Parts: sequence; structure tokens; C-alpha cells
Amino acid sequence: MALRVDLNGDVGEGAGHDADLLPLVTSANIACGGHAGDEASMRATVALAAKHGVAIGAHPSYPDRANFGRVDVEVAPAPLKEQVAEQILALRRVADHAGLPLRHVKPHGALYNRAARDEPVARAVIEAVQAAAPGAVLFVLAGSPLAEWARSAGLAVAEEVFADRGYRADGSLVPRGQPGAHVPAGREAGARVLRMLRDGTVASVEGKAVPIRADTICIHGDGPEAVRMARELRAFLVSPGGVEIARFGSE
Repeated sequence: MALRVDLNGDVGEGAGHDADLLPLVTSANIACGGHAGDEASMRATVALAAKHGVAIGAHPSYPDRANFGRVDVEVAPAPLKEQVAEQILALRRVADHAGLPLRHVKPHGALYNRAARDEPVARAVIEAVQAAAPGAVLFVLAGSPLAEWARSAGLAVAEEVFADRGYRADGSLVPRGQPGAHVPAGREAGARVLRMLRDGTVASVEGKAVPIRADTICIHGDGPEAVRMARELRAFLVSPGGVEIARFGSE
């Protein structure tokens, strides 16, 4: 059976190249007011995703625009659930108006990393998805406790890997700013992802082969190499990799 994987991109964040990135991905994680985005940007991004047949998903975060949602914030579970649900619903209203389904939810930045390992935060995110987008797939860090917590709560889950980020031996991402945190676009990134798909492992910065499952691959849409990364990764995976790029859950 041929290998198949979803390619997702973080969009609607004001990076200026969504029009070039969206034709290259199969799922769009659309900023919905927490770290970036407003109703106008959501409408424009949903329309652009629809034009290219890209699945629409919410990209909620801690409500912290000053730090682009990349700084951990201490929020009690109940208000955090409301904050995340509010963002999901904001995008869902836009998608509903366009007659399109909201297919998935992917937390952003610090919230994504915290929810991957912190059960109270994870439960708040899970409950927000259940309340605001029942039936949506939750995109989670591959191999994280959140994957099992979400499945146990009845959510569909897609385990996500990163073409442009380094991994530690415990399966977590190397924090930004530390050596090995970023992988440049090009053959190295493609070969790493192909190994994840074929062998189910990724090389950590410590040199350990870490087990990993790749249902969907992230392209960080705010980076200057985002479009190049998506274009070159897609080309490498399709040929010579023999991988089919298709929306998660599609037949």
C-alpha cells in the first residue's frame, strides 16, 4: 500500500504568503483571534482555502498577541476552555457562512506544547473542541500523552510531525533558540520526514532514534522559508518518495 500523509500549514497569521502556501498544503490551520487573526482575515483565508480545496481547521492559542502565542501563560482550566472554544467558534461561524465544514482543530504555540503534556490544560482543550466543534479532528504532537487523552475522550486524532523542527529524545520539540531547533528547507527535511513515514522514527538531537507516527506534517506558515519548505518537501515526498499527499481522513 502506498504511503499517504496530510500536509498542513499555519495560515491567517499575517505572514503575507498564504496565497502561495495554500495551494501546496491539504489542511489549513487558520488563526482565529488568539495570537493572530480577526474576522476579516478569517473570511479571506477560508475563501482562499476553499478555492484550493484545502480542509479548514481552527488554530486557537493563548490570547497573547504580544508574544504571538509562544509564551506559556498560566490560565485555570475553566477559563482556558472558554478562551479556546470562543476562538474555535469564531472560525466556525465564518466557515458556516461559507457553507464549509470545520474539519480539525490544532492548538498553536505554547498552548500546543503545554497541552501535549499537561493533563489539566489538555482536558480544557479537549472539552473546548467537544463543545465548539464536535466531530472535528484534533491535531496533536505525535507520541504525546495528549493523543491518548483525546482518544480516550472520544475525539478523532491526527498525530503531527514537523519537517522544520528538531526533536529531543523524549519526542518533544527542541525549544526555539536552542541548537538543533530548526531544520532548513531542502533535502535534509525531506529525508527526515520520509524516514518518519517509512520507518516510524526520527533522529533526535541526542542521536537517538525516537519512535514516531506521522498522520500529518506541519509547515509553519509564519517563517520566511515556509513556501519553499512546502514546495520542496511536497516534491521530495511525491518523487522519489512515492508518497501521496492527501487531506487527513480522505479516502
